[in-house]
Amino acid sequence: MGVFCVKNTCYFERSLEIVANFATMKEVDYIVVGCGLASIAFCEQLRAHNKLFVVFDDGSQQSSIVAAGLYNPVILKRFSEVWKAKEQLRLALPLYQKIEKELDIKIDYKLRILRRFTSIQEQNKWFSAIDKPSLETFLSTQLVKNSNSEIEAPFGFGEVLHAGRIDTEKLITSYKAFLKQKDCLIEDTFHYNKIQFENGIVQYKNLKASQIIFAEGFGVKQNLYFNHIPLTGSKGEILTIKAPNLKIDFAIKSSVFVIPIGDDLYNVGATYDNEDKSNTPTEKAKEELLLKVKNFIKGEFKVVNHVAGVRPTVKDRRPLVGRHSEQKNLYVLNGLGTRGVMIAPYVANQLFQYIENDKTLDAEININRFDLMIMS
Repeated sequence: MGVFCVKNTCYFERSLEIVANFATMKEVDYIVVGCGLASIAFCEQLRAHNKLFVVFDDGSQQSSIVAAGLYNPVILKRFSEVWKAKEQLRLALPLYQKIEKELDIKIDYKLRILRRFTSIQEQNKWFSAIDKPSLETFLSTQLVKNSNSEIEAPFGFGEVLHAGRIDTEKLITSYKAFLKQKDCLIEDTFHYNKIQFENGIVQYKNLKASQIIFAEGFGVKQNLYFNHIPLTGSKGEILTIKAPNLKIDFAIKSSVFVIPIGDDLYNVGATYDNEDKSNTPTEKAKEELLLKVKNFIKGEFKVVNHVAGVRPTVKDRRPLVGRHSEQKNLYVLNGLGTRGVMIAPYVANQLFQYIENDKTLDAEININRFDLMIMS
């Protein structure tokens, strides 16, 4: 007998006739393809509004799992505000807290981020940035002096406020287990050529749905309906090091990030490669990261893990959200780039409101913007 996911419970079909036919066909409101950060945020919209859904995921996309998971409202290279940082954090933090409570897991770790200064000039730029209204709530006015002999930082640090880390691997693993328990997860590759369109609905094998949401990250390049969207993709690689003497409970941003994850372990990353589109870690990236981290971490450490994934990046650094130009039941939710933890809840809410309540999509994320660019 089949069950569908509604909020954090399941319910059985309402008539014996439907139950009898369940093995051959079942109806849901949404099919969601992919189970990364974007998909989870959209599923939470569906659960909050009592929508029936199933999720397809074959584990082929790794970018959300291997992501560093920082939510950081400041671009620390230029000392400028992240796009819509306040709006994103206002939606993201309560969502992750809700997931923590309902799944009984810990994924949200409040974390100080210290930007390592390499010169007096960088210090001056930091204090100039504090005067910007959009940044004054995110940048500390106090210079942080270095007192750790394992770290080389003669010019000190600037501290980013209201930052933290989401354990994306635990989030995704736990959420998939939750969906599986509720009979909402299909661990299989989605075959685009098996979609059928009939009388305003879509049919896929034994499923009928009102809408299909494609949130498969860089995997969208194999999607017959959305492989034309301008997703470039950028491979990122991250090392995990064990540094017993470092003993810091804050993240350091220098030429790379060093992020504490517990038990004297730290994630170091990430690289950016616009050519290689594989999930295979490379020796070249490892050497690049080690060279950079040894520039300011002076103590002994050893590499204990090395992972890679292809980020779904876009040339204008904005997400790709919207409806297919011809097949009105098909939607894309993609292009979260390097800040998926912050962006996912915002774009998921935008797409849900667009579909269900006919709200206008933010023009900066609408996939139609590229057609407009061409026309102009």
